[in-house]
Amino acid sequence: MSTNAKPYKETLNLPSTEFDMKANLTVREPKIQALWQEQDLYGQIRQARAKSPRRVLHDGPPYANGEIHMGTALNKMLKDFVVRSLTMRGFDSPYIPGWDCHGLPIEHKVVKDLGSKAATLSQAEIRSLCQTEALKWVDVQRKQFRRLGVMGDWENPYLTLDPRYEAGILDVLADLLDGGYVFRQLKPIHWCISDRTALAEAELEYHDETTPSVYVNFAMVSGVPAAWTEADGSTDADWRAMIWTTTPWTLPANVAIAAHADLNYAGVRYNDPDTGDTVRVILAADLVAKVMGLRKIADFTEVGRCKGRALEHAQYRHPFIDRISPVVLANYVSVEDGTGLVHTAPGHGGEDYQTGRTYQLPVLSPVDPAGKFTAEAPEWLVGQQVFAANPKVVEHLKQSGNLYFEQPLTHSYPHCWRCKKPVIFRATEQWFVGVDRNDLRGRTLEAIRNDVNWLPSWGQSRIEAMVSLRPDWCISRQRSWGVPIPALGCTSCHTQLLTADTVRHFRDLFRAEGADAWFTKSAEEIAPPGASCPSCGGTSFRKEGDILDVWFESGSSHRAVLAGDFELGFPAFMYLEGSDQHRGWFQSSILTSVGTRGKAPFETVLTHGFVVDDKGAKMAKSGGNAVAAVKATEQYGADVLRLMFASMDFADDIRISERAIKETSESYRKIRNTFRYLLGNLEDYETLDPSSVDVSTLHELDHWALGQLNNVVRDVVAAYERFEFYRVYQRIYQFFSVELSSFYLDVLKDRLYAEAPAGPDRVAAQFVLSRLHDVLVRLLAPIIPHTAEELWGYLPAGQGYPASVHLAKFPEPDPRWDDADRDARWTTLLEARDAVLKSLEALRKDKTIGSAQEASVVVSAAEADLPLLEANRDLLATLCIVSELDIQAASTPAPGGERFQVAAVRSPHGKCERCWNYRSTVGQNTEHPTLCERCARVITAQAEKGPAK
Repeated sequence: MSTNAKPYKETLNLPSTEFDMKANLTVREPKIQALWQEQDLYGQIRQARAKSPRRVLHDGPPYANGEIHMGTALNKMLKDFVVRSLTMRGFDSPYIPGWDCHGLPIEHKVVKDLGSKAATLSQAEIRSLCQTEALKWVDVQRKQFRRLGVMGDWENPYLTLDPRYEAGILDVLADLLDGGYVFRQLKPIHWCISDRTALAEAELEYHDETTPSVYVNFAMVSGVPAAWTEADGSTDADWRAMIWTTTPWTLPANVAIAAHADLNYAGVRYNDPDTGDTVRVILAADLVAKVMGLRKIADFTEVGRCKGRALEHAQYRHPFIDRISPVVLANYVSVEDGTGLVHTAPGHGGEDYQTGRTYQLPVLSPVDPAGKFTAEAPEWLVGQQVFAANPKVVEHLKQSGNLYFEQPLTHSYPHCWRCKKPVIFRATEQWFVGVDRNDLRGRTLEAIRNDVNWLPSWGQSRIEAMVSLRPDWCISRQRSWGVPIPALGCTSCHTQLLTADTVRHFRDLFRAEGADAWFTKSAEEIAPPGASCPSCGGTSFRKEGDILDVWFESGSSHRAVLAGDFELGFPAFMYLEGSDQHRGWFQSSILTSVGTRGKAPFETVLTHGFVVDDKGAKMAKSGGNAVAAVKATEQYGADVLRLMFASMDFADDIRISERAIKETSESYRKIRNTFRYLLGNLEDYETLDPSSVDVSTLHELDHWALGQLNNVVRDVVAAYERFEFYRVYQRIYQFFSVELSSFYLDVLKDRLYAEAPAGPDRVAAQFVLSRLHDVLVRLLAPIIPHTAEELWGYLPAGQGYPASVHLAKFPEPDPRWDDADRDARWTTLLEARDAVLKSLEALRKDKTIGSAQEASVVVSAAEADLPLLEANRDLLATLCIVSELDIQAASTPAPGGERFQVAAVRSPHGKCERCWNYRSTVGQNTEHPTLCERCARVITAQAEKGPAK
């Protein structure tokens, strides 16, 4: 070994930087966040963008209970990606986080914790405990969201329990009353018998349930076609109408049987296989064989047929209640299942209710809030819970001879999304928003189709279908923890007083004192001056007990937040939530907005899928499979989780596993180490001012790299504009892995390490590295904000850079590096390089060489390619990192149709002790015989310059 080995090594410009290879994110991120808070970075951003065009992402309020999980983390991170990228695109994009603070889960938790003591407390006392519970979780979740790096006005969020927000809710209610949309009616609605409250469609989940499926014969009284009775000498009383139902417990409320006007119905006579009695039944002709087959009855006779309209107004007798009811017509009757005759109970079904209104049928619902039969039901059912009563009803039908057939059936059934228990349809007096009044449905569908940009596009068809089919919106709930519907009940005639004017009176009261005033003051204290009953003129009132649906509350945020005290502006640029919100917040927001403002509250709706576990099940607190996002953050770092979510197409469900997080950790490490390499070679580079570089010193390779960087800027900013964050990640990561680490930075090492420290060749390379660092940090800032901020701190002071990368804007392509002809030129060079590398790999396998530097290469090319290759021979040698490279004309066509032929051998030259390249000039310098000509020149120049001061 040469005695000069050590000093020569020390003359290399080896990378050196204080930027750690180890991220230590769990320690570093909280420090960066504390600095942001101390410096009021959010306030600085608002000031910097104050005069810019505004684009507001309006935060859909998460529920204030429990710690956040991966689903809520995904949601907030996506919103942060949007807000930060809008800000860096130059928009004023304030972010006001919000929380949904009312509702059953919080009240349920408080009451459960109180136990028997709950019964001794007033509503006002329960509400006070609920508020304490909600605010506790607001504080917990706020800290957790901030820990994820989500930037916003966390000190001034909007809360649905804020008196300003509560006033905004009543303002929307008043406008809907003014528009004639709000009414009170006895109607069947989904009812949770466990929590004893009405439920909206958005509060339902569907799961399989196994229930009794029964075919029941109802005795006819009149209306059987005369041709049938004449044909077999029977009377109307000899006939039965056969119905089918999977809810036997609803039979006490039966007041009609529905047929379809245009279906064919048959009169069938058969002998009962158990009793031997002759039975005559009416059912759909298409289902006769199927129904008879249930009991293996082969010997039956079809007496006659008629259309369903011929049965209208026929009468039958209830099987166990002294009640005669009519046969009616309904278009929803089909022959897919059952008998073609539908048991109709307007008190227990939506379609049944509409049929009941058409025929003025009574609305019976002999079931109390706990789901138990009342005294209106037969004595043998009173006090029975409805689902538990099914076997009793079936047995009674069997004993009375009215049961034709019974079998269990597993089918999809609605469940309460909170308690997870089956719900029922139950007719009660409720407040509704009529979606067909004043064409609210039609105008909402028009806004959905014409005024909103839905991302992904399938979101439009999804919400269209839901709005098209939705029933009237039940907005009343029977609980304590919420905003009351400020209806006053007349103590004389029991009419309820609720008008736009009275609601605005309470709006002003709630703004001043909060909704608690309804529960702490008497009706006399809070009634509007001069209020009188619209029916009897009475002036004595009581406070009614319903509260508003929490979806109505959150759906009013466009008034309370966008157009209210937070002054964000109406409409919002974007709403962003999970796909379940097409039936939830998106829908409640657009219905209330169109109903009160005539337009949608959002210009764009971006929808993401669910976070699912490794088995594909949706993560949810109530499902017991939620992963605590903060725990994962403390293990891996927020930037790793953010990078993982950014890398996935959020339009689909996102599967989270330990493996996915670890793989992202590796990707993050790759990105971080690449930046470390850039900084390691910029330690002595004193300016990043692009105007200071002498462009003539840049190599062709540098021009190529800067041109590639321009392409990255265009692609990434365009992906941000489309909110395709996974494309942002893919494009940047590909650039780091392929163009930089595997090519440009690898090829650049010799120039960076071995050229004179301040020589034009090395400084030109450093200029490119500085540009790469500046541009890529900005492009990554919305996704990995902590790491970007850390990297930004390595930019030199005094060059006009903002103090934080989050005050900066996205970079723009530099036209100096665009070259329309370069792509074709480089396509040829890179193809030749690939051929050389393939040849070198064969030499490595047979141990002829260890590295590319040890090889000497000859590339044979066709006449058409020779001018380009010869003009760029030194560049191609540099790209291949070989000792030397010659170009010659190919004497014969390349085998296999390949464009280039390569002959590679071990270089005959000596190895430079300093740069390790094999050069013909090694040994020519007598003072430095072990160095190549370049390294000897650099060492000589450094010696003449003297030691650094």
